[in-house]
Amino acid sequence: MVIAAGISGWTVYMIVLIVLLIVWGGWSLTTVMRRNRVAKLIDEATFQEGQRKAQVVDLREKKDFDAGHILGARNIPYSTFKAYHTQLRADLPVYLYDQGKSLSTRAAILLGKEGYTDISILKTGYARWDGKTKKTKD
Repeated sequence: MVIAAGISGWTVYMIVLIVLLIVWGGWSLTTVMRRNRVAKLIDEATFQEGQRKAQVVDLREKKDFDAGHILGARNIPYSTFKAYHTQLRADLPVYLYDQGKSLSTRAAILLGKEGYTDISILKTGYARWDGKTKKTKD
C-alpha cells in the first residue's frame, strides 16, 4: 500500500506508533510528577515504622483484602474511594497501598486536591509485602 507523496503504509504506522508512545510517555510523566507533589513513596521498612501513627488504607477490592492484607489496614476499595475518602482524617498521616502503586497514585492525587498533606505510598505495593498480614475469616 502506498500513500500520497510516496510514503509507504509501514512508515505511516511507525509514525502513528511513535506519536502514541510519546503521548503515553508524557501522560505517565505528568502523573508521576503530580503524585510526587502530593505524596512520597516509602519502602517497606519506613512503612512499618510509621504505620502505627498513620491511617493505613488498602485500596484493593474487598475479596482481595479478605484474602490477605497488612495488619491494621482498613479497606476502602478504589472503586468507592471518591465517596468514602472523607472517612480519613486530614490531620493524620495517610499510608496508601494496593497491589502495585497505580491505584495509590490516583488516590493520593485525589487526597492532595482535598487538602491532605501527609500522604505516603508503599513503593512495592502489597505484592512484595513481607511484614505482618491478616486474613479475614469467612
